[in-house]
Amino acid sequence: MPRLKEYFLQIPRLIKRTLVLSLDIGVCIISVWLAFYLRLGEWVSLSGIRFLPLALALSLSIPIFIISGLYRMIFRYTGWSAFLTIIKATFVYAIIYSAVITVVGFDGVPRTIGIIQPLLLLAGITASRALAHYWLGGTYQKMIGVKSKPIVLIYGAGSTGRQMARAIELGGQMKIAGFIDDDSSLQKSNLDGKMIYAPNDLDHLVTSLKVTDVLLAIPSVSRSKRNDILQKIAECRVSVRNLPSLTDLAGGKVTVSDLRELDVEDLLGRSPVPPDPLLISKNIRGQSVLVTGAGGSIGSELCRQILQNHPSSLILVEQSEHALYQLHQELTQVLKNLGVEFPTPKLIALIGSVQDHSRMIHIFKEHHPSTVFHAAAYKHVPLVESNPFEAIKNNIFGTQVLAQVASQYGARNVVLISTDKAVRPTNIMGASKRIAELVIQSMAASQYGKETCFSMVRFGNVLDSSGSVVPKFREQIKAGGPITLTALEVTRYFMTIPEAAQLVIQAGSMATGGEVFVLDMGEPVKIADLATRMIQLSGLTVKTLEVPDGDIEIQVVGLRPGEKLYEELLIGDNPSPTSHIKIMKANERFLELTTLEMQLEKLANAVSSGQIDHLRQLLVDLDIGYNPER
Repeated sequence: MPRLKEYFLQIPRLIKRTLVLSLDIGVCIISVWLAFYLRLGEWVSLSGIRFLPLALALSLSIPIFIISGLYRMIFRYTGWSAFLTIIKATFVYAIIYSAVITVVGFDGVPRTIGIIQPLLLLAGITASRALAHYWLGGTYQKMIGVKSKPIVLIYGAGSTGRQMARAIELGGQMKIAGFIDDDSSLQKSNLDGKMIYAPNDLDHLVTSLKVTDVLLAIPSVSRSKRNDILQKIAECRVSVRNLPSLTDLAGGKVTVSDLRELDVEDLLGRSPVPPDPLLISKNIRGQSVLVTGAGGSIGSELCRQILQNHPSSLILVEQSEHALYQLHQELTQVLKNLGVEFPTPKLIALIGSVQDHSRMIHIFKEHHPSTVFHAAAYKHVPLVESNPFEAIKNNIFGTQVLAQVASQYGARNVVLISTDKAVRPTNIMGASKRIAELVIQSMAASQYGKETCFSMVRFGNVLDSSGSVVPKFREQIKAGGPITLTALEVTRYFMTIPEAAQLVIQAGSMATGGEVFVLDMGEPVKIADLATRMIQLSGLTVKTLEVPDGDIEIQVVGLRPGEKLYEELLIGDNPSPTSHIKIMKANERFLELTTLEMQLEKLANAVSSGQIDHLRQLLVDLDIGYNPER
């Protein structure tokens, strides 16, 4: 049956209209024949004089139906307006047909045929359209699939919850079992025919009503309250889905398509600190801003945040054509939605690598950026460990090229995006980023620093970035598991991408030259706990020796090359506070630029000769804390 439906839907429209026209002709013939039977009580042949009522019916009905637009309708979407059109067309036909049969008349043809036949024709045409709508419109599939619909509870009986309920009822994709609300005055009352329950009833409701999902419709609740609610839901083995924030909802009504996975903030379990508007806009508003690695997770979010603070131009530098195209399209749409007309601000997309000295000169010479955020880096630890020479060229020498050219062509601020893996590194990625920090520190203390304010911002993992465990765990959960961990004891510092980007911009605004800013990322998160929380909030259970019937198993696969159990943010133990509660300033030693440049020349020779052992030894000799054996 579904295959026949699909085949019919793929037929060209002209053929479909011809089939429907043929069907209506058949209905017209049957209605005349049946009208004679109902009047005479016997089946008669439509020949001789009795053929005239049939010829009249066909010559009137088909032209009227064509003029009325019956054959331009898409029957699987037929609604009341379409049925009204059918009634009107048939009514016009009935007046003319009955007038001819009853007033003019034909010998041997009962006059009541002029009344009976139009009624039968109306019934036949209406029934054919209703059946088409029923079959092609998916009503049959919906009816047989009722038992498989998710049964949901909406958490929040406010205006957002009511809008969500209406959208679900219209969509027919879910079945609403009721509402849950913390307000005791609403509990045990009825909202749009659905009962409002207390949160304490959730465990019982999941069992008794066979609830499969809880939809959060509480966009204005505090983060701490939200975490309490999620903890209760996680114990009930139901999937949790979220609605957008109030800001997202302001543009229009809630729809079922707005439902999404839980925000990464819900997995993190803490609230981001609101940005300081003065710090955010200080080095951006009315200025030309350049972002390297613009297509990456951090780079693209920096671009979004920058664009909201009205730069005169935003220069996107990215070596991946695809990533650059996607970001440029997205930001162009953002500008259109904001009602901002080009060329203010200018959005400039440039393909290029920070390793290409002549390309960087051309970009800076033509566009003269005032503020530079350097996010371009190879950062995936296992890949970098397998491709060490490319990482050294990009992360270290690319940073050196960019910093020199930026200072040479008058950039006032250069901010390096660094990583917690640069602290006592055990892998090539971390070592390369620590040396990139040294490049920035050394240049800040040299003649370059007299013209340009160099600084860097160091932070840990960002949730939902490319390579983050969150999208990886989501895919593994969807696939039915297992979730793979390198070790049960592994911990990481986590921050959301928007929060990290905002803090990077603010830290850069506080720089006076040479600072290593460190973002306060709260307490480190145990990856095993994060995986468990994601499984539970998906309505599933963890499979263990104690719970052999659990849904998703967590498997330990061992540390990858260069990976550490614990990450650190500080090399020393003497961070200084800043004016921002979430930003600290580290006091760390560095090399004089001339000394560093000699070491970098040795690294360049090792890279060009492809001597990996010599390269690793040079990294150890640089005294950056690199220990590949740790």
